[in-house]
Amino acid sequence: MFRTVASVLLASTALVGPSAFAQSTAAAAPAPIKAAPLSALVAPVNIPYEKFTLPNGLTVITHTDRKAPIVAVSVWYDVGSKHEPAGKTGFAHLFEHLMFNGSENAPGDFFDPLRSIGATDLNGTTSYDRTNYFETVPKPALDRALFLESDRMGYLLGAVTQGVLDEQRGVVQNEKRQGDNQPYGLVRYKMTEGIFPVGHPYRHSVIGSMADLDAASLDDVKNWFRGHYGPNNAVLVLAGDIDARTARPLVEKYFGAIPKGPESVLPRIDVPTLAAPVREEMKDRVAATMIMKVWPVPGLNDPEAPALDVAMTALGGLASSRLDNELVKRDKLAVQVSAGVQSLSQAGMIVVRAVVRPGVDAKLVEAKLDQIIADYLRTGPTADEVARVATTNVSGTISGLESVGGFGGKAVALAQGQLYSNDPGFYKKELTALATMTPDRARAAAQKWMLRPAYTLVVVPGAREGYEEAKAVPKVADNSAPAPAEGPAKGTRGAMPAVPDAGGQLQFPTVTRSRLANGMELVYAQRTAVPVTQVSLAFDAGIAADVPGKLGTAGMTMAVLDEGTTTRNSIALAEVKETLGMSIYGGNSADQTTIGFSTPSANLNSSALLFADVLRNPAFDPAEIERVRGQVLAQIGQQRTNPQGLADMALPPLLYGADSPYAKLAAGVGDPAAVASLTRGDLMAWRGAWLRPDKAKVFVVSDRPLAEVQAALNAGLGDWRATGPAGTKAFPPLRAVTTPKIVLIDRPDSPQSLIVAAQMTPLEAKTDTLAATTANTVLGSGFLSRINMDLREAKHWSYGAGGGYRLMQNAVPYVINAPVQADKTGPAIASLREQISGFLGKQGVTRVEFQRSIDGETRQLAGTYETAGAVLGAMQSNDFLGRPDNYQATLPQKYRALTIPQLDAAARRALDPNRFVYVVVGNAATVRPQLDALGLPVEVVAATPPSAPAAAAK
Repeated sequence: MFRTVASVLLASTALVGPSAFAQSTAAAAPAPIKAAPLSALVAPVNIPYEKFTLPNGLTVITHTDRKAPIVAVSVWYDVGSKHEPAGKTGFAHLFEHLMFNGSENAPGDFFDPLRSIGATDLNGTTSYDRTNYFETVPKPALDRALFLESDRMGYLLGAVTQGVLDEQRGVVQNEKRQGDNQPYGLVRYKMTEGIFPVGHPYRHSVIGSMADLDAASLDDVKNWFRGHYGPNNAVLVLAGDIDARTARPLVEKYFGAIPKGPESVLPRIDVPTLAAPVREEMKDRVAATMIMKVWPVPGLNDPEAPALDVAMTALGGLASSRLDNELVKRDKLAVQVSAGVQSLSQAGMIVVRAVVRPGVDAKLVEAKLDQIIADYLRTGPTADEVARVATTNVSGTISGLESVGGFGGKAVALAQGQLYSNDPGFYKKELTALATMTPDRARAAAQKWMLRPAYTLVVVPGAREGYEEAKAVPKVADNSAPAPAEGPAKGTRGAMPAVPDAGGQLQFPTVTRSRLANGMELVYAQRTAVPVTQVSLAFDAGIAADVPGKLGTAGMTMAVLDEGTTTRNSIALAEVKETLGMSIYGGNSADQTTIGFSTPSANLNSSALLFADVLRNPAFDPAEIERVRGQVLAQIGQQRTNPQGLADMALPPLLYGADSPYAKLAAGVGDPAAVASLTRGDLMAWRGAWLRPDKAKVFVVSDRPLAEVQAALNAGLGDWRATGPAGTKAFPPLRAVTTPKIVLIDRPDSPQSLIVAAQMTPLEAKTDTLAATTANTVLGSGFLSRINMDLREAKHWSYGAGGGYRLMQNAVPYVINAPVQADKTGPAIASLREQISGFLGKQGVTRVEFQRSIDGETRQLAGTYETAGAVLGAMQSNDFLGRPDNYQATLPQKYRALTIPQLDAAARRALDPNRFVYVVVGNAATVRPQLDALGLPVEVVAATPPSAPAAAAK
């Protein structure tokens, strides 16, 4: 089952394929697959760095990577939720937000000056152990990025006012509501509370409690900053088109005058052992029971940490895991399983999960889960399992280190090594430990910690038993002087550094078109930053090609496609993929079906042959079909307990009309009645009509030359020919006209409402839409859009809101997504209508907004297309939209040629403020009275039951 199909379940890894049980299809002897030795994969993993420390204690690490004219700036502070005392939970995360709201010499939102310089991978995060801020900027903008980061480190508190605190408190509380509102959303609190005793630094959640956030005073948060955010408690990493010689004077210039602060003190953290097993049960509005078992374990620096990681990956983290072997594949008791270690700096958690197959007794599943764990602790992983864990992890590490910054690039590896282990090169020690791991060491570590009492949580379907809401915070007089709108607040550091216009400095690779031996077009680009090859086949199919009356056929076919071939059953297939360090992925968009793979280039030939086997020779084993059917039905149920899933099902008939193939999108993962009755013949017929070479194009980004890639693909696909009639799609000549109204989907116990507003536009996807999409950077796209700034920053009713165009082959709708706190649902819709009407009326694009958008869109191009994955996506998008292969290289000139009147006119041609239809998912008892005052018809419907037939199943 492709991982994308399982994404509507829990955030844990979707797993497939055991390795110890026979399957019903007798497979012929497969062709031998050769894999490069693990040492050959590990050898290229290297991040050279230089390190120095300023007199004020700031640790600085630089890494040079000249592949693009960009620099990743990453600042890690040694402060996380573990440092928070009782009564002040959530302070570290709250301050992460406050530090984005301007500083004394850079007043206003930090996203504004960062947007205009073209920053990418821009964000901040808080964990139990640390807070970090990061952005990747064009090299000419490095001075400004360092000015901003140093200003919020050393010159922040004058800009933190009562109004700013109240604003970000509200935003954080809506972030909490948004997470809590998801199925299983309250599990994260139970998990740590179940294994860590009262007073333990890892017991409370990172986001904190509503009560503590309510109680935070201005003095509280300022004192929190003074105690933790000095340069001596921070690590600054600069990675990219930079070197230490260039970096040092810049860092000294911007950070050198910041005085030391108090030293951050690591809290005392012991790894607890429960006195006896603990078991709890909680109810939630979920479609399937989940069983979770948790054990406390040592932190990431402990010598046993690598062994625990390997042991848990073999148990439940591989596509051929032990848990999947028995619970999912053989006994069909669960639809999803996982096991892994959440490694923290000073402790960690082993977490084992099983989502019970609907209709199966959860007690039976739990007993079987306990038995599997006991057997595994007795025998441990095999040498082959350990080797496959190592190869899989190393392969993922190689791919992740292509980026210089962001959430998981080279700057992250260096920073976390320094902060957690006092060694920027700690990643190498981890890889060495992984490559030299033995089964005995993995088994011994698992026995040591998992033979201790566990905390067990069982989540069962039912109404939630109460929810901690925020209380109204009394208004506090804000006597602090507001920062000026422009220029330095106190004149202490001078003006913010200017950024020269370097024209985007985009280095988009040359795209070459050729063909495979069977005539399939091959679209290729070379990127040599990492030794990885990515291949994607795009088929003219998608959800629009699903079978009327049997909605879910397309999804079910994709789910079974990689569950075994005529020469390898699903067990053998999963094991070979892991041996190669290869991942195969696939999924359906509205218009296309995509199947592809990523592999270390050392294994390109073998991976290409295996991919061809999956594509050309799927077994569609009846036993596998039945097993996957149960998983897909469970996914359908989960989608129908999720706010976004419910909205996604309700919107298509309103937007596209019942006669459009796009109305099939309303079935979501599929119509449960249809999925329950699909036959092997149905799946084979859909594959034969749609997944065929005459409907496909091949897109490749690789470090290997075109000739080598072409030869590897020809070996398995060169003689692949289409047989039988091809499928066709028919769209009505006229697009549907939406009737403005509000459809309220009643979802009780919802602390938030999800608002989805949409309308069909007259745009054509294959025409020039640049003016319309650029205008939308002002209205709905990005943090600084009017919609987000209004609902999040001005009103703090939402954690984030926005809207954009969906460029489909035969329709271009405009869709807005706005999760808001439940008691502000009606006012939020009114505010949306006001913002849209103003933008499309007399309050169009301003000069400031225009310049910021044009500068940002142009300057961010180098960072946007830094990675091979981004280039591959652009190549596919260009082809789908009929754009030239060098389209990205033409963008700087296109952006600079736009004018404000062009943007206003494009937006007004595309959108009508009075033609939106609204879908609201929330608690009708709370929300309905708010909606009645808006002047639109309101239709209230119950949330679709998990097993009900799809409304659009025709």
